[in-house]
Amino acid sequence: MTTIKGPAVFLAQFIGEQEPFNNLSSICAWAKGLGFEGVQIPTTDPRFIDLRKAAESKDYADEINGIVRDAGLQITELSTHLQGQLVAVNPAYDQLFDGFAPEFVRNNPKARQGWAVQQLKYAAKASQNLGLNAHATFSGAFLWPMVYPWPQRSAGLVETGFEELARRWTPILNVFDECGVDLCYEVHAGEDLHDGLTFEMFLEKVNNHPRACLLYDPSHFILQCLDYLEYIDIYHERIRMFHVKDAEFTPTGRQGVYGSYQDWINRPGRFRSLGDGQVDFKGIFSKLAQYDFKGWAVLEWECALKHPEDGAREGAAFIRDHIIRVTDKAFDDFAASGVDEGMNRKLLGIHE
Repeated sequence: MTTIKGPAVFLAQFIGEQEPFNNLSSICAWAKGLGFEGVQIPTTDPRFIDLRKAAESKDYADEINGIVRDAGLQITELSTHLQGQLVAVNPAYDQLFDGFAPEFVRNNPKARQGWAVQQLKYAAKASQNLGLNAHATFSGAFLWPMVYPWPQRSAGLVETGFEELARRWTPILNVFDECGVDLCYEVHAGEDLHDGLTFEMFLEKVNNHPRACLLYDPSHFILQCLDYLEYIDIYHERIRMFHVKDAEFTPTGRQGVYGSYQDWINRPGRFRSLGDGQVDFKGIFSKLAQYDFKGWAVLEWECALKHPEDGAREGAAFIRDHIIRVTDKAFDDFAASGVDEGMNRKLLGIHE
């Protein structure tokens, strides 16, 4: 067994225009001051990392590592959630997702997708240059508008969608394999990979690619009413990353899973700061320790109620208190009687 590394923090929700949230050095000093040991870095803001440069220049990657190390932290992983989303976009979402891309590829879905694919390939090489072994992203979605369809889906629609998703991702997965980095999909509502079976369907289409792995985030499963503890039992061999994020689901006679078009504060399913929701983190940390998870416990803060700086401060302590320092001996070793094959055979009634 391995003791989970952490606490760490995903920086995406904390980046801003004011100090200490507007540059890598300052935000790392802030994170260290709260007790974090690592940072997960999004890759769409060049104030924090220039993804292409990190892919093409080992010296620049070393410089980024140096900034983080000078603050007493480590980089846990990079993230291309927004770019991964653009690898596969249903036309219904073209205009909405254009905002995730630079202006020169907007209103041009083919160019936008090409840009996104190149971003993922840069991310693989940048991760390698930074000495990282896992990377976070989204799968994108062709089929999400058909998740609860009316009229019914046409025959073969789902199969065609997953075949195309696999066709687009396989070359990217191959680049990650060349770089020795696991590509971890955050299974998430709005993505074609949004639960266990959809991940399995994708895995089949990419021929069980060894780099097609998972970012485990239980908050998304609370909102789907999915057994997030059994999920670890089923998929632990593919889980390479862990977002520690809380959530609650409190349905009423008026609202359920779909949320009634309400904003986050008025939905029955809401993300919460750590400890304020319903996730059984004792169970999760126990299972990850049991299955020898070797990654980081990374806070992803999203809450409609609490101030983010309070969520970060409390989250660092929460994660630290939940990490299990695994044992190197059995609790009943004190009563061991040693190995005696003759005695064992006698106890079992085994005779020559």
